[in-house]
Formats: sequence, structure tokens, C-alpha cells
Amino acid sequence: MLNSPRRAQLIRTLPAKIALSLLACAMQSAFALEEAPDMPSVVVSGTSTMPAAAKSAPSQSSLDARSAQSVISDEFIRNFTSPIADYSQILQMAPGMFSYSPNGVGLGDTKTVMRGYSDSNAVIMFDGIPFNDTNGVSHHSWVFFPSQFIGGTVIDRSPGSASSIGQANFVGSINLLSRLMKKEQQTSINGSSGTWNTTMLGMEEATGKFGPNDSSNLLFNVNEMKSDGYQALNKQKRDAISLKYQYELSSDTLLTGFTSFLNLKTNTPNIKGVSRANVQAENYTYLLSSNPTDANYVGFNRYNIYTDFNYLGLESNLGNGWKLEDKAYIYRYWNKQDYNSATVISTTSAVDKLNSYVTKGNVLRLSQESTMGTLRAGLWIDYADSYRYQYPSDPRTGIDAATPNFSETYQTTTVQPYIEYTFNVSKELKVTPGVKYASYKQSFKHLQDNGGAVGTLGGVYNKTTFVTTGGAPFVTNDVSYTDVMPSFDVHYAVQPNWSVYGQYAVGDQIPSTNVFDVPNAKVTSTPLPTKAKTLQFGSVYKSEGFTFDADIYRTTLENPYSSSIDITTGNPVFTLNGTAVTQGIELEGNIILGNGFSLYLNQTYGSAKYDTGMWVAGAPADTKSLGLNYQAGGLDAGIFFKRIGTVYADNGSTHQAFTIAPVTLANLFVNYSVNQPMAFLKSSKLQLAVNNLFDRHDIVDVAAAGTKTSSSLAPSAADLLTVLPARSIALTFTAAF
Repeated sequence: MLNSPRRAQLIRTLPAKIALSLLACAMQSAFALEEAPDMPSVVVSGTSTMPAAAKSAPSQSSLDARSAQSVISDEFIRNFTSPIADYSQILQMAPGMFSYSPNGVGLGDTKTVMRGYSDSNAVIMFDGIPFNDTNGVSHHSWVFFPSQFIGGTVIDRSPGSASSIGQANFVGSINLLSRLMKKEQQTSINGSSGTWNTTMLGMEEATGKFGPNDSSNLLFNVNEMKSDGYQALNKQKRDAISLKYQYELSSDTLLTGFTSFLNLKTNTPNIKGVSRANVQAENYTYLLSSNPTDANYVGFNRYNIYTDFNYLGLESNLGNGWKLEDKAYIYRYWNKQDYNSATVISTTSAVDKLNSYVTKGNVLRLSQESTMGTLRAGLWIDYADSYRYQYPSDPRTGIDAATPNFSETYQTTTVQPYIEYTFNVSKELKVTPGVKYASYKQSFKHLQDNGGAVGTLGGVYNKTTFVTTGGAPFVTNDVSYTDVMPSFDVHYAVQPNWSVYGQYAVGDQIPSTNVFDVPNAKVTSTPLPTKAKTLQFGSVYKSEGFTFDADIYRTTLENPYSSSIDITTGNPVFTLNGTAVTQGIELEGNIILGNGFSLYLNQTYGSAKYDTGMWVAGAPADTKSLGLNYQAGGLDAGIFFKRIGTVYADNGSTHQAFTIAPVTLANLFVNYSVNQPMAFLKSSKLQLAVNNLFDRHDIVDVAAAGTKTSSSLAPSAADLLTVLPARSIALTFTAAF
């Protein structure tokens, strides 16, 4: 439990006020997608009228794309994802991207794979603002932004151009877009009921344009989700609210404010897998016990997470081709977790854990268009204040040991200026060189601990009383990293509906804060950010009958650091684990079949391997998606198949220890809408969502190896496996007034 001194310290780390700023730039996105401020322009057609094949495509690239890009629309999110879903379900439609949620769709913290690497190697943004954990660039799909907050997504499967900001544009960027504003007033109320006692109630209020000269517009969303979950006793409760306001200061200047809040409470354990013994007995749900004498008792495992995300932006056309845009933001993450050992109950078998941070920053962008080309320059400044700890605890009483496993506060300052210029060599040919500079600075204060991180700092730890005597109470450290990342791309419009591109780009990833989790926090050689260098070529084609996107890529990635002890100084030295190469081909297209039917397909072939020839864990050799859609009158229906090829899992000491067989998943969605069914109703909609249509129970990953020698050839009954959740059904009714 959180004691009073640490509670007071935590409260001081959560400042009450929200930063304000003046900001800028009108950004346009064809076909009702708000353009991502720090991503390439999102234009799915080069003509004023969108082709029929583009209208029905679940995912597609842009004719203006300068790298491998996929755009997923608000219409797809509203019609072809479960209302319980988080953003990870939305991303699954893009080529090569996938994730699994073993407790059910939207009922767990899932990680999305892109080109063989998890999203901890990618930037995720909301309306162009990067967000991530501060101890490492990781993301949590079950908080911040449920699907109700999201109005589209732009995915760039590359480090991007110089204007792509973030602490880990290692393999790509994902930009989640807020909901689009409505021109007319509308109040929507919705209710969902589904498998595992899952319910959701929500309300969305769109004011439409109002006030003097119709200069104001407001969109407000609130929802509550409850579920028992697929896994035994892994209950979830999520309350979320968002508000977006826009004010037109003039015909050239738009002010936007956004704020959101989410609270998640669950009984999810720290390691979420099912034992191999239970899987072999076809008991896929056993996770927690209702018996207080069991180590995995549900009452010993709790999450309570608060997040909020806020920004204020001003977009303005300055004249003569100049545009200015700027967003000031602040977001918070407060994750209080308690969990116990899976096998033991003792006075120190549990962990009282906190991971919290407050991040403030500003994204400033300036552009100027002329007949010669387009200048883009900008500056991203980000400051995060973090407080983290883990204390050994008694799960029965909640009393913590006196000395922590670790306790630390630290500040992270990121500064990234960039400049790039698109030269209009001709009407069809555009060439864009650019460069970005990245500066990362961290200041740490590590408290004396029991050896879990920096150690006793000269003190003596009593393993019976859990008290440390003597030694320094804390140690401080500062570290700075800098990096220069060039980019270069060529875009050529072969025809108005056909374009090709080539790109070379460099991305990086900031080292994790565990660099300093070593005795006395002494690091002889400070590691540098790891880099990724990508070369890729692609093409985009659109017509009334079909859309087609293709790209080939090769990325060389420096792997994370390992440490060894210098025999002279006794201090750790960090070295790179060699390199890895991910390469392949990605295809996607949508075909109009006629009579309301369309067929979507994507396919990837490739590899992600270390320089030893071993596969990166979780990277498939191929993925396939197939979707058959029907849209006519008020009926929208779609069935989508996703196949993930063979992947491998490590056991903590060996690569490719486990072989995971290919997985095929099918989801079905049926929506029926009626305009003005009654005098007082503008519209009504009935939605049926069926996930895992064929009720498969495939093993999709190894959450934790039972032993250091566990493998597919020598499996352990104690291996913890990730298994597909059973078929789930959700029925949703929405009424708009």
C-alpha cells in the first residue's frame, strides 16, 4: 500500500495546471480525415472526387505518400470494430500489423507488431503529439484512447522524413486522430451488451456550429465499460470522457482544445499467461483463484490506472504560402499496481508498484509553399517528470518492507528541431531532403534499495528485517544523448491516379532508463541511442474499380544494449547486441466486385533476423488479411480474416526456443442503420460484432518460459502461454437525436 510520505511525494508530481499556448496551421485531409500534423499529407485520391474503390477500402495509402503508409478511416472504426475495442484493434487492418488480447478485445494491455517489432520500437501519437512511457518507449492500449475517442489513423511504416518526431521512430509512426467535428447538432446514446457479462454505455453530444458567425463547435463523449473478461476473475472497469472544442478566430485561424480522462480498474496479474498444463487440459481461462490461501488469489492482484491527455492548438494561414501550427500539451499517467508471486505467500512475496509521470511539451511547425517547392521546419520540446517504485509487500496486509526493490524520480527533456524542403523539380517530380537533430537529457535520483537496482549505496541490508542501515540515502546521475537523422525521398506522379516513391530515412530510439539500474548507478560508458536505417520503394494506384499499394523495404537496426562488468573498474560497460535486418514486401488493395460488394486484401512477405541468422521473437515470415464487405442501403456487413505466419519466442536465454504455429482469426460485423425511424429520432443503428468467429484457441505467444531451458522440443508444464480468447459477441444499439 502507498504510505503517507510517498503519497505526498506522488501528489506533488501531478501539477494541477495545464499548459496553454498559441499555435497554428490549417491542415487539410481529403475525405474527412484530419491530416496528421507531423506525418505526410493524407490524400487518398488526386482528384476532387474519391473513387468508389477508395471509399470502401478499410485501409489504403495516399497518392501523395512519400513512404509506406496506410490510412484507416473513421467509417471503418465505427462500422467494423467492436465498440469495446482499443486502438490496437484498429491498427490490425494495415499490412503486417497485428496484436492479441488474451482476455478479449479491448480487455487487456496489448502490443501491436509492425514489421516484426512491437510498438515499443515505434512512435504513437495523438493528433500529432507523441506519447509514451518515460522509463522506455512503451505504450498501453487499454488506457488513454479507447476507440470512441479515435476518428481515424495514419500509419507510416518507416522512420519517416525529418519532420517525423518522437523518441522511437525506429520502425515507424502511428498517428491516432481525434474525432471529426460535426456541422449539425446531434445527440447520440448507445448501449452494448456482450459475452462475458460485458456492457458499455455511452453518450456523445455534438453541438454542431454555434455562436456568433457559427464560429464555435463542440464534441463531447463519455462512456463506461464493464466486463468479467474471458480469463477467470480478470475483471475490467473503464470510465472515459473526452471533449474537443474548436473556435474559428477568423477564416484563416482555428483554435482547437482537447481534453480527455480515463480510469481503468482491473484484477489483471503481472504475468497474464495460462500454464501449459492448463492449455493441454483445454482449460484456457484459468488465471486467478477465488481462494485467499492461494498465491494467485484475485484479491492480491490489482491495477488502478488514471490517464489524461490535453492540448491547445492554433492553426493559421499567414499569407503568401506561409502556415504556422503549434500545439501545447500536457498528459499524465498514474499506474498503481499490486501483484503477488504466483507460487508463494509471505511478508515480502507481493510487490507494491507505481509507475507515474507528467509530460508537458510543445510542437511547433512552420511551412511555406511556393512554385519552387515547400519548406517545412519545426521544433518539438518535451519535458517529463517521473516517479517510479517497487516495494516488497505482504499481500494479506498491504504492509510494505522498509527498503524498496527500487525507488526513483527522474526528468527527461527531449528537443528535436528539423528542416526539410520539397523541391518541385517538375509538376510530376518532387524531391525532399531533410535533417532532424535530437537531444535527450535525463536527470536521475535513485533511492537506496535492497539490491534490485542501484543497491544499498554502501549500506547493509538485513534480509530478516528488510531494513538497510548506513550508506548514502540516494545517488544522482545525469546523462545526455544526441543524434542526427537525415532523410531523403523522391515522389513521382506517373499519372493523376498513379504515383511512385523512394525513400532513405534514419530513425533512432532513446535508451531505456534501466541503463542506470546497476550497482551505485555507475556507468563507465554511456550508451548512445540505437539507430535504424531504412531504404524502401513503393507505388500507389487508385481507380473506380480498385486501389493498389505496394512497397519493398530493407531496414538495418541496431539492437538494444547488454551490459558486462569492466574487470578493472568493476563498473558495467554497455555494448550493442549486434544488428538485425527486417526486410520484405507489403501489398494491399481493394476491389469493387459490384452489387454492393468489395474485396480487401493485403499480404506481406519478409523476415526480421539478427546478424546471427536467428529470428527476432514475434516476427512472422508472412501475414495475410482478407475482407469481404457489403454496403447497400442501410446495411453494412463485413467479414475479415487475418493470418499470421509462423513466429518464434525466446526463453530468456535462447532465441527461437519456441515455434508458434500460424494463426488465422476471423471477425464478423453487421450494421443496420435507419434514417429518421421516428419523428424524434434522426437515425438509429443496430450493430453486431463477432470476434474470433470460429472459436479458435490457438497458442499465439509464450508469456514466460517455465525454465531457462524450456523449448518446443522440451516444453515445461510451467510455461505460461498466451492463447486466443474464445468467440465473443457484442450487440450495440445507437440512437441519434
